Amino acid sequence: MSQEKVDRYKKEKANRKKNLKKEKFQNILRKCVVGVVGLVLIGWIGYSAYGTYESNKPKDKVQIDYTAVKDLTQNLADAAEAGE
Repeated sequence: MSQEKVDRYKKEKANRKKNLKKEKFQNILRKCVVGVVGLVLIGWIGYSAYGTYESNKPKDKVQIDYTAVKDLTQNLADAAEAGE
């Protein structure tokens, strides 16, 4: 081997533990990021599916009686005319 290769090997051997630690940390970090992204995607898909399900449910129809409002406005108009 050339001296350059020997020097590179010695340098690599000296830093081997540090490099292995760094690689393990990066692998754990990568797995955590992928897990979080996966959970976000699953949550988003579930939320979208629930929204679609809710929007397809039949809506309850409500009948509103506006006679009280009409009577109030009529009474106010009559009171305004009487007060003049």
